[in-house]
Amino acid sequence: MEAGKQRSQPIVRDLVLVGGGHSHAIALKKIGMKPLPGVRLTLITDVAHTPYSGMLPGYVAGLYSFDDCHIDLRPLSQFAQAQMVIDRAIGLDLEQNRVLCANRPPIAFDLLSIDIGSTPTASPVPGALEHATPVKPISQFLHYWEQLVEAVTQTPHQPLRLGIVGGGAGGVELALSVQAHLQRIYQAAEQPLTNLELHLFHRGSRLLPDRNPWVGQQLGKILSDRGLKLHLQESVSEVKPGLVRCESGLDVECDRVFWVTQAAAAPWLSKSGLATDAQGFIQVNDALQSVSHSQVFAAGDVATMVSHSRPKAGVFAVRQGKPLFQNLRNALLNKPLKPFIPQKKYLILVGTGDRAALASRGPFAFGPSPLLWRWKDHIDRKFMRQFTHLKPMGEPVPNPQPPIPTPYSPISNSPSSMPCAGCGSKVGSSTLEKSLKRIQQEQAWTSRKDVLIGLDSAEDAAVVQVPVGQAMVQTVDYFRALIDDPFLFGQISTNHCLSDIFAMGAEPQSALAIATLPYATPAKLEETLYQLLSGAVKTLNQAQAVLVGGHTSEGPDLAFGLSCNGLAHPDRLLRKSGMKPGHVLILTKALGTGTLFAADMQLKAKGRWIEAAIQSMLLSNQAASACLRECGAIACTDITGFGLIGHLAEMLRSSQASVELNLEAIPVMDGAENTLQQGIVSSLYAQNLQASRQIQNLDQVSSHPLFPLLFDPQTSGGLLAAVPGDRASDCLACLQSAGYPHSHIIGNVLPSAQSKLPITIVNR
Repeated sequence: MEAGKQRSQPIVRDLVLVGGGHSHAIALKKIGMKPLPGVRLTLITDVAHTPYSGMLPGYVAGLYSFDDCHIDLRPLSQFAQAQMVIDRAIGLDLEQNRVLCANRPPIAFDLLSIDIGSTPTASPVPGALEHATPVKPISQFLHYWEQLVEAVTQTPHQPLRLGIVGGGAGGVELALSVQAHLQRIYQAAEQPLTNLELHLFHRGSRLLPDRNPWVGQQLGKILSDRGLKLHLQESVSEVKPGLVRCESGLDVECDRVFWVTQAAAAPWLSKSGLATDAQGFIQVNDALQSVSHSQVFAAGDVATMVSHSRPKAGVFAVRQGKPLFQNLRNALLNKPLKPFIPQKKYLILVGTGDRAALASRGPFAFGPSPLLWRWKDHIDRKFMRQFTHLKPMGEPVPNPQPPIPTPYSPISNSPSSMPCAGCGSKVGSSTLEKSLKRIQQEQAWTSRKDVLIGLDSAEDAAVVQVPVGQAMVQTVDYFRALIDDPFLFGQISTNHCLSDIFAMGAEPQSALAIATLPYATPAKLEETLYQLLSGAVKTLNQAQAVLVGGHTSEGPDLAFGLSCNGLAHPDRLLRKSGMKPGHVLILTKALGTGTLFAADMQLKAKGRWIEAAIQSMLLSNQAASACLRECGAIACTDITGFGLIGHLAEMLRSSQASVELNLEAIPVMDGAENTLQQGIVSSLYAQNLQASRQIQNLDQVSSHPLFPLLFDPQTSGGLLAAVPGDRASDCLACLQSAGYPHSHIIGNVLPSAQSKLPITIVNR
């Protein structure tokens, strides 16, 4: 749980959702409105924004913005009180009930639901996978489409030949949308519309063969009237660079090709042992439960209902959201599952790229008409509104539902039991032993000679050796989790704790962990601790440091920290003192984590802002420290809880200097200015603001929109260093090449002035 939320009952079950498809988005919303006590909910997704299929043609046509047609999964996960894990599932261990991930340790589950859509079919057509762009997965296609739009915008005078393979509703709607958007670009650039040549290939004799024949005829006429070249009864036999070849012998020159034919399921589903159909989709019963594994559910395109065969269409994924939620809830409560029977006839509305649409349901068809487009737009926007402007639901009412059944003893899991304090709050020895045994296998530096006693010994304390001629640098930090994912939090908090070592020019040697785990059953405690320490060890391995021990306890919130040791030659240490006139101030990372995560807790931050902030927090300061030392840095500190001005004031007191800060030069995280304008600040902001007394021209700058950023507390923030002015360019070049793109000169060191305050802020 994020900071500020407390569970009313110990964790006893894990519900894991893999994929952020339409069904899971609906289920998350409903779980947030009706939470299950004792259930830890986790969403594993490789994208933070789920594209809504109903609005994607309109997005391609340029009629919707990105946010209009994408479900932002991070605030939705926050609303549902779910851990959000950004990673790609690559397999299942159905014996141990674990999801295997591409970039992190496996994630345990008691109940699993899968809604990952489909993947490109391993087409037998030679060259299709190498030289054509599949429309699914949609998120990848949209990235490619945005690149194409940018290329056409930059060079509208260059002719473009596009091919689209597939004459179903998706292919036709894509063709009309692509043409509409690109032609508007040509018109704006005063270029001829004939610069775009668009071909649609379809092996059948008519478009949309599964719909009313009139619909296909009408769409064929629209395509022809708009100059699109329609190739019916043409099966593509080969795709070469710049060429589409058909079985009939027809060759068509195409610069780029979009593949809109039938997609398949991810191969790892069938390899995991789940019962699947011939295309690899998970076979489920009427309750959306796997026919082979009762602990697994599936919905959307990835699922095939064995008793009710239906097309892979978004309308069914949307309709499955509510019954999926009900059956996941019933399964957790050991209640009977309820059957769901999808409708046989369903409405489709095909946009024509120009704010008009055709409608088709069973034998009936209408359009094209702007009224139908407005109807479709109303339906789509209404669907999307349920995932926007979410508001925190507040603290859950204690035990609003019966306790979740658990295989453990009722005494250890009784929600009414008062958790122990003192040493009684420690995590049990068997739980700790199991977690540490798994962690030891991930340590990269277990055989270091300077670690005399570490995790491999059951001693009361760790013992490390300090090499002759070096000094030990020690620091400690500890705080509550600001994100729900314990593995990610382990990495971020370790980076944060190590930053003090790097700020002093030292190299880390060892670390002791301090962890507080949310109340849970022993098995759940073990899993949380393992994920947390795995993240910490991953970061320590990268820093060539080793975890040698620590302390654990239980509490209402997840919290973590480290006591870190580092080594350095005493005469090479960086301190906060030593700044002199002629030095420039360099900041290595952008600011904004405090306001962004305060907004995240209020469900007012966009997922992409938080993801970018997380990437910044995952960036170690180790290489930055090396660059600063190489370029003659004199004084250095890391920017953390006291904010930029608070930490700078400490440097000024130690150096007896003054500075001129350029407010406009300070790098800002995406979204931070937006959240500050909304008045969203960290709870520590008011205390940090007291450092504004150090600013000489406070009255002139306090109204600047970015002024609050100066006092924003940072988690795993960057380094602030004073570097000789003649070395500044080399230092920035070194930092940029080392992976710190937001490094910037933000000010100059001036002579100390006794008659005025030490900080002056300018805007230029």
